[in-house]
Amino acid sequence: MFDTLIETKRVRSRKRFLGVGLLSLALHAALIAGAVMATFRAGSGDSRMNVDTSLVYLAQQQVNRPLPPPVALDVPLQGFQTIVAPAAIPTDIPPVNLAEHWDPKDYTGVGVEGGMGSGAVPVGSEVFSEAIVEERPSLLSAPAPQYPEVLEEAGIQGRVLIQAVIDTLGRIEPGSLKVLESPNPGFDQPSRNYLLRALFRPARMHGRAVRVLVTQPVLWQLTSR
Repeated sequence: MFDTLIETKRVRSRKRFLGVGLLSLALHAALIAGAVMATFRAGSGDSRMNVDTSLVYLAQQQVNRPLPPPVALDVPLQGFQTIVAPAAIPTDIPPVNLAEHWDPKDYTGVGVEGGMGSGAVPVGSEVFSEAIVEERPSLLSAPAPQYPEVLEEAGIQGRVLIQAVIDTLGRIEPGSLKVLESPNPGFDQPSRNYLLRALFRPARMHGRAVRVLVTQPVLWQLTSR
């Protein structure tokens, strides 16, 4: 038995320990730096999306398809019909007299049956409308109208509209006078008297004087003195 124990100690090299530590630190630093650089490059990369804007035109191909057959209807549609002139003239048509004179003025619709285009031929004492006579009547002479004193003092004025028949001599027929409009009844009788003393050029049809129905206005206006 030994009174003194012998301790066996492992001899370690401090230089070797320091070298291994520095190498490990360098490797870790390199890995960390590489990861940081990769992350930075990935974040700063181009994030824009590239879109292809090329247009491609495709030519349309015409396909000649047969037209569908027309639809057959049970009941035919009703529409316009073309009238064909008969080949044979019916026997009930009266004969045509080619020597008969025809004047288009006889068929203007103005006047009465058997009249001319400008109106009926005067054959008697009929009264014609002023719109269809060839020459309308016109005033030739008339005395100065007598203004009613009461209306003149009151300052009343206006127009009286009278309907009457002018005969073939250019005079108003008394029984035909009719007041249509009047601003005041005081003007009625003076207007009648004025027209009864007036002389007109008579209306004419085909060169002949005729009786005509007219609407004649009579103006009553105050003049400054």
